[in-house]
Amino acid sequence: MGVIKLKNIRTFSYHGCMIEEGKIGSDYTVDLKIKTNLQHSANTDNLVDTVDYVHLNKIVTEEMAIRSHLLEHVAKRINDRILTEIKIVEKTTVSVSKINPPIGGDVESVTIKMTEIRK
Repeated sequence: MGVIKLKNIRTFSYHGCMIEEGKIGSDYTVDLKIKTNLQHSANTDNLVDTVDYVHLNKIVTEEMAIRSHLLEHVAKRINDRILTEIKIVEKTTVSVSKINPPIGGDVESVTIKMTEIRK
């Protein structure tokens, strides 16, 4: 088993329950960790035998572009798409952080983290 991580994917998105959040948007970061067998690709040195992190980044950025009220909803969509589109992924964990959330305090970010395992 092996791990591929994408750290600190930065997006500007429009998630949140407040109407203003859907209009003005906010900065977000996403961390992604997937588990898969990397032995075959380590032997073949061939991109088709591994998980292409360009594909992972594309899934994250496309899903972050779709407005949701809850970060949990976005994270679930990202996890589900990865497991649907990339058959060799066994487990995926995504963390979505809203930078400087509008929660009435001096808070750097709020983060949710969700994991899905292939059944």
